[in-house]
Amino acid sequence: MTAATLTVAGAAPAAAAPAAGPPKVTHGPCQYTQTPDEPAARPVPLPPDPRRTPDRGTVRVDLRTNQGGIGLTLDRAQAPCTVQSFLHLVRHRFYDRTVCHRLTTYPTLQVLQCGDPTGTGEGGPGYRYRDELPTDLPPSPVRPDRKLYARGVLAMANAGPDTNGSQFFLVYGDSALRPDYTIFGTVDARGLATLDRIAAGGVDPAADPAGLDGPPARTTRIHRASTHR
Repeated sequence: MTAATLTVAGAAPAAAAPAAGPPKVTHGPCQYTQTPDEPAARPVPLPPDPRRTPDRGTVRVDLRTNQGGIGLTLDRAQAPCTVQSFLHLVRHRFYDRTVCHRLTTYPTLQVLQCGDPTGTGEGGPGYRYRDELPTDLPPSPVRPDRKLYARGVLAMANAGPDTNGSQFFLVYGDSALRPDYTIFGTVDARGLATLDRIAAGGVDPAADPAGLDGPPARTTRIHRASTHR
């Protein structure tokens, strides 16, 4: 299983249309960039992008799901632009009433992927932004050529360099990946218990008879995402 398995498939380009000018780009250091060829799955403006991106402290986000609560701690110092975007989407209720569309159960890749309101793995917020990649991850003990994304890590899915949007993944078991995915926080003990419960149900056999990669059999819906200071 390669790192590419966590990429977010981009929506197929629409038929050519008259040029509507260059995409909008915010003027701060994060440079959130509109993606006209991949419009937002739900209407949401570009995030705020102040000259000085907040880069200290943590922010708590709670995901209330039908399978149980998942508490997240976002780390501004680790990935300030990512945290700023994620909070923006939470405040605009982008993640409310969405499904977590992908569970992987490979020995070296154990994650639940969420964040696409379409539930297809192709939807996003209508903008992208740059990577904030980890530089200090230890080697994976089972794949020395990969890095360890440890149990409890919260990271962004992507479709290649600098294509972060809204989709994210929650690591419920130590995973071996190339360090191509921005880590921006952690999952709390309650959240890990919820993830274990989802993972124990396995992958929907109708989607993947091998039970390795597909929608979780225990359908997981995010009813509400909310912030707590």
